[in-house]
Amino acid sequence: MSDTTYDPPAFLVDLLNARSPSGAEGEAQAVVDRYVKPAAGNYEADALGNRFATVNPGGDPTLLLTGHMDELGLQVTYIDKDGFLYFETIGGHDLGVISGRRVSILTREGVVPGVTGRRAIHLLEQEERKKVPKRENLWIDIGVRSKAEAQQLVRIGDVAVYDQAFALLRGSVGVARAFDNKAGTYVVCETLRRLAEGDTPAATVVAAATVQEEIGCRGARVAAYASDPHFGVAVDTGHATDHPECDNRRFGEFKLGGGPILTRGPNVNPLVFERLVSCAENEQIAFQIEAEPRPTGTDGRELQWSRRGIATGVVSVPLRYMHTPSEIVDLEDIESTVRLLVAFARDLKQGERAHW
Repeated sequence: MSDTTYDPPAFLVDLLNARSPSGAEGEAQAVVDRYVKPAAGNYEADALGNRFATVNPGGDPTLLLTGHMDELGLQVTYIDKDGFLYFETIGGHDLGVISGRRVSILTREGVVPGVTGRRAIHLLEQEERKKVPKRENLWIDIGVRSKAEAQQLVRIGDVAVYDQAFALLRGSVGVARAFDNKAGTYVVCETLRRLAEGDTPAATVVAAATVQEEIGCRGARVAAYASDPHFGVAVDTGHATDHPECDNRRFGEFKLGGGPILTRGPNVNPLVFERLVSCAENEQIAFQIEAEPRPTGTDGRELQWSRRGIATGVVSVPLRYMHTPSEIVDLEDIESTVRLLVAFARDLKQGERAHW
């Protein structure tokens, strides 16, 4: 019997349940609009679909916080004569976990339910059973009998996500299909909401819920250019390695409940890293350190080299089973990350820069 007495934030739950594959982030945008716009001094959308919320416009320095609100998805590319839908993947899927999943297809008339299919294991040749299926050997079944019937419900180009809502497993440990990166979206937006409630920081703080990270950090590139900040922190999810089959010598040692992961490496300004560490220590927030000798696979790589260069930090929420339909996160790590960024934003001094 699971312990589900933990009370998760409604804002976070609504984000996790919003369906927002890259390029079709409308449901997540609506959640951000509803929860964040009332708290912001300025609130804007742009042509890519990013959302920008600002507190203390006119402050100095400017701090940009980014968390991407897009997720993995599938896009319908072909409908066969029997009404089965073939698709291309949006973002980095593991093809071995796609089949047998319930999916929600987002159409102009609403959500159409479906199931991803492939031949049953009984019908596979012995050698086929050992291999990851090819994308063209997977399809979506929407329970129709013909192409014409399918075309009344679905159009080429419609997108889908796994039909997998948020749930608590035990205590503050939860499961959802898109903690990557609704967790980051929540962190940066909730940080802004809390800054708006207290004393005004010296800095202008911009929280950007960005789009299209899963296909190349595209929203962050535009957000960084438009905001022209002095400091930037990208918030994403990172790999928890506290489960079987993870060799810490290769992947590092990170655990659920261990607090936010702070990245060190060339993608991170060393002064920003040390300030994040100092803020965590001052607030008695547990944290973990990740060494990354290359540009990170986060919005941070776009922040760092925008315009004249941005003093960038990368903070991650530890997560198990990334890019699967059931990602696991400890919600207390999310709360700790919010507390850290609130402290970091308030610690910036008037006119401060991180040139080194």
